[in-house]
Amino acid sequence: MYTMSSKIKSFSLILIVLGAIGLAYSFIDAPSSVEEVKEMLHSDGASHEGESVAMEANSSSNSDAHGEDEHAEHIYHQLQNKPWAAIYVPALFLFLISLGVFVFYALQNASQSGWSPVLFRVMEGISSYLVPGGIIVYLLLILSSLHLNHLFVWMDPEVVAHDEIIQNKVAYLNTPFFLIRAFIYLAGWILFSKLIIKNSRKMDEGFDLRLHKRNFKLSAGFLVFFIVTESMMSWDWIMSIDTHWFSTLFGWFVLASILVSAVTTIAIVTIYLKGKGYLEHVNNSHIHDLGKFMMGFSIFWAYLWFSQFLLIWYSNIPEEVTYYAQRLEDYPVLFFGTVILNWVLPMLILINSDFKRINWIIVFAGVIILLGHYLNFFVMIMPGTVGESWTIGIPEISSILLVLGVFIFTVFKALAKAPLTIQHGAFLEESKHFHY
Repeated sequence: MYTMSSKIKSFSLILIVLGAIGLAYSFIDAPSSVEEVKEMLHSDGASHEGESVAMEANSSSNSDAHGEDEHAEHIYHQLQNKPWAAIYVPALFLFLISLGVFVFYALQNASQSGWSPVLFRVMEGISSYLVPGGIIVYLLLILSSLHLNHLFVWMDPEVVAHDEIIQNKVAYLNTPFFLIRAFIYLAGWILFSKLIIKNSRKMDEGFDLRLHKRNFKLSAGFLVFFIVTESMMSWDWIMSIDTHWFSTLFGWFVLASILVSAVTTIAIVTIYLKGKGYLEHVNNSHIHDLGKFMMGFSIFWAYLWFSQFLLIWYSNIPEEVTYYAQRLEDYPVLFFGTVILNWVLPMLILINSDFKRINWIIVFAGVIILLGHYLNFFVMIMPGTVGESWTIGIPEISSILLVLGVFIFTVFKALAKAPLTIQHGAFLEESKHFHY
């Protein structure tokens, strides 16, 4: 039976405290008025807000008063959005990792996989973050709907009144329907997870074929519900930030990022617990299979990245290319850097079959993948919220620490609530003796 160590507890609490302090400072430090931004743009001290702000100041120095006012207001909204966007990115990313882990768990149940049951409790533990993570994301969506920020520009009635494109989408993109949809997604995902994990825990008392069949059916039902709601979620929570733009591949693109990040997290947590003397039935064949999934989903993500980018770039339709034009102009290093971190490096590291059996190499590749996919979400969300005024500074780092601390605390607390290996299962013995 695993017990949450004091080191893990202390480490997670330190992350939470440091993150909360840094994020609070970021909100306090954000400009409170357009006049403050004007002073910032006209002073040499503008550089503390980042090189991009300084460039804006230089480009606007010779403009007329009216243009200067508009420019200052534009920068003001971007800088006001920075702490909000900074917390939204890791909050959404870590929540979707937890969701992705549960999807992978449901896939094992629905496919009657024989290799993975010894990893089920790790997957259940990571899935426990669905509740706190979902609450954090939903609170951020509610606060956005109350106009405390401009993450979703279509929520601003003044913008909608002067934008014909958004007006044509208002039947779907309106605040009440948006929040109702979000509630349905979250409630459905959490309810399925609670039911399936509850049945799994019941089978610790003794194998029950009825519970096994029930989890099979629930897992299949969840996967159907998920594949529909995941696409809608990606439209609502990410794509609608760039309200004028849309892509029919976007839901699949986000799904690929979720899955590879989820499998990577399973691998890292498993290796950590194995290193502490737990999970005695996990061997390098299980790790090898996780490594194969990490590599396979990385290739799947790269395929979708190139499919979406190259088709839009080649067709060169103005309504579509603006999405990529902004990222190529303001985020070129991050934009192409995600390809290196999420495809090139994982391919080079994991293409060797023997490497996928070596724990430290899996962890090394996993850290690269998680960093790359955090930046992938960063590049998806930041251009539409803070534009060219982005940095990776106190708001961003503090937000990562805060949400990561909550994630680690929740996951390892959940892992301590039940034996780390399921006690009974139709394929448990096969999984314990899984070698190749």
